[in-house]
Amino acid sequence: MSQLQEKSSSSSNRRRFIKQAAAATAVAGSGNLIKTPVYGQNQAPSAGRVLGANDRINVGFVGVGNQGFNTHIREIKNNAAKHNAQAAAACDVFSEYRDRARQFMGIQSGDVYNDHRRLLDRKDIDAVIIATVDHWHAPVAIDSMNAGKHVLIEKPMTRYLSEGFDVYDTCKRTKRVMQIGAVFCIEEKWHRAAQLVRDGMIGPLVLGQSSYCRNSPEGEWNYTINPKLTDKSIDWSRWLGKTGKRPFNANHFFRWRKYNPYCCGILGDLLAHKIHPLMIASGNPEFPERVACLGTKEITKDRDVPDNTQVLATFPSGYTLMVVGSTVNQQGLPEMLRGHHGTLYFGGDKVDLKPETPFVDEIDPESFNDLKPSGADFFAEHADWFKVIRNGGETKGNINLSMRAQVVISLAEMSERMSLTLLFDEKSRKITTGTGQEVQPLNYPA
Repeated sequence: MSQLQEKSSSSSNRRRFIKQAAAATAVAGSGNLIKTPVYGQNQAPSAGRVLGANDRINVGFVGVGNQGFNTHIREIKNNAAKHNAQAAAACDVFSEYRDRARQFMGIQSGDVYNDHRRLLDRKDIDAVIIATVDHWHAPVAIDSMNAGKHVLIEKPMTRYLSEGFDVYDTCKRTKRVMQIGAVFCIEEKWHRAAQLVRDGMIGPLVLGQSSYCRNSPEGEWNYTINPKLTDKSIDWSRWLGKTGKRPFNANHFFRWRKYNPYCCGILGDLLAHKIHPLMIASGNPEFPERVACLGTKEITKDRDVPDNTQVLATFPSGYTLMVVGSTVNQQGLPEMLRGHHGTLYFGGDKVDLKPETPFVDEIDPESFNDLKPSGADFFAEHADWFKVIRNGGETKGNINLSMRAQVVISLAEMSERMSLTLLFDEKSRKITTGTGQEVQPLNYPA
């Protein structure tokens, strides 16, 4: 054997040894946090219709504004045959939205509702898509699961943390299938990254980074106000729900993402799309142990929520997540997952693995291309949900992932609004400062 061949063989053997050792170290050093997660499988439902592999799924829609209509009703109606699913009923507090949904879906006036509980009374409805204002996510989801319905909940899962755990506990108890509407969870690149991490290919995790940045000269979420919305065409009191009593306000109805009673702004609308995938890519999503967030609103001042936000979250395994959001500058961060031995770079439908300089002799660079689905593929999101409803398992945006991400989002909002770095205890579900002082989570007015 030539010296060149001997060197190549030795280097190859060394790489294999290092990768195997790195995988073992990653598992042992993190308290088994990097191994493939094993969550409780969905079992036979405690209520609701038991669906076979060939049964058609009847879907009800609660909240059929632009998001609910375009992203969900339109997509499922147009792909009904492929999904073997039927858009069967709709609910909204605004009569114009109800009428639009009824006409497009081709259903009767008796199939549209002002009160979601009347929709849930129907035994033929198997699953519910919730695309309401954020503060209605939890009540509708809990009522739906208790009625035996599976749920797809638009992001963020809930407005506040305590009701997030109410949804989580209800989902576990009822064994319903849950999908989060953070559509990028469906992208294959994050799941490929997770397997690379579990295989020890980049060594112990260091930092995951991403961003969602826009530049909206007229101010983000300043949507057109439909003149057909009046205090006669909407159940205003019902729309307000737990947020308190206020006079009718069309600006709040159409531009609710700007105001704290209904939303946490960038964190819930934009950064939810980045937090969930980076937690998937870690190989085993964990509850955070420390969260800090900064935010400013020096440019768009017609709102409660920041127009520039930065989040840092650390996890028990040592992994740190960093996400940046802006509605006043569109330059974002490169998406990557940094490990001690190598780094994963994300772009489009591919993942590139590159060794860190001290480990170039141990780690081979690799590229994984054509990872489908990619992008905002709502058909794939729905298909994943329907598949698990029929066959069991876990959706790619399952309740375990969603609850952990919700803790990050909720603590980030609290951190920014209270100017605190917050610690979270998974077992007690308590929030404290670094000095041990307990902090009560934000919630609706008493």
